[in-house]
Amino acid sequence: MKSIRNIICAFFLTPTIAFAGGMKEKPTIVDIAVGDDSFTTLVTALKAADLVSVLDGDGPFTVFAPTNEAFSKIPAATLANLLKPENKEQLQAVLTYHVVSGKVDAATAMTLSKAATVQGEMIDISMNGKKVMINNASVIVADISARNGVIHVIDTVILPPFSFITDWVMYF
Repeated sequence: MKSIRNIICAFFLTPTIAFAGGMKEKPTIVDIAVGDDSFTTLVTALKAADLVSVLDGDGPFTVFAPTNEAFSKIPAATLANLLKPENKEQLQAVLTYHVVSGKVDAATAMTLSKAATVQGEMIDISMNGKKVMINNASVIVADISARNGVIHVIDTVILPPFSFITDWVMYF
């Protein structure tokens, strides 16, 4: 979590980032994920699914971003299989199930009970005490602002509710 806090301080408390050639705009969702060691597995998956350019686009998007720890709950062999080129469609379905079109900040999310994902299925949004839950995942860091949307960090990879996923879940 230390690296997530560092990213928040470095990128989100100022509207622009200085670099050698001048000023650069606020980072995109992909810039943030690439710049944070907590999201290396997510970045690998986004590349394997050919979704980097989508999440680097205009948006706005709301991304419920699983950390490396969240991905580590999946058996290594299952994750490796999902990252294979022949399983790209399934990987895209899993990843786009973590994305909602539009910018949904934490305050707005807490007023919702469901949201439509880019993948096409609905996710459940609920409160468990003071924790915001997305399906069975807890939001551990909320409202990381990006130029093209917002990121909410979650502690579990969430899965869309349809047939091929049922087989995949059996390996958990």
